[in-house]
Amino acid sequence: MTARRFAVLSIIAAVLPACAAIQATPTGEKVQIITEKPAATCNFLGEAVGSQGNFITGRYTPNENLLIGSRNDLRNKAAALGGNVVQVIETYRDHASLPLGDTHGTTNMLVLGRVYRCD
Repeated sequence: MTARRFAVLSIIAAVLPACAAIQATPTGEKVQIITEKPAATCNFLGEAVGSQGNFITGRYTPNENLLIGSRNDLRNKAAALGGNVVQVIETYRDHASLPLGDTHGTTNMLVLGRVYRCD
């Protein structure tokens, strides 16, 4: 195998897994995502940001996987803070620009959330 072919195959092997959505961990799966402020009895633990994609892999990742992956990343981070509820505050999408002003679609998604512990 030539060095060039090996390099191309290595890049493909690195990019293909990035096209899948980030998976929620077992504790992250238990975190409920909401859009309204939770009950007053819930304790605020902090803010967290979930994200998926970048300039390279985001071009090849379906938008659905970018959104699901960023939400799962947010859930995982909320669980790591000890939360079981996360209120989504904002969702951001980045677009890669091409030289002539065209965009290459969504390349990265960020989800900002407020993490709570509700008993």
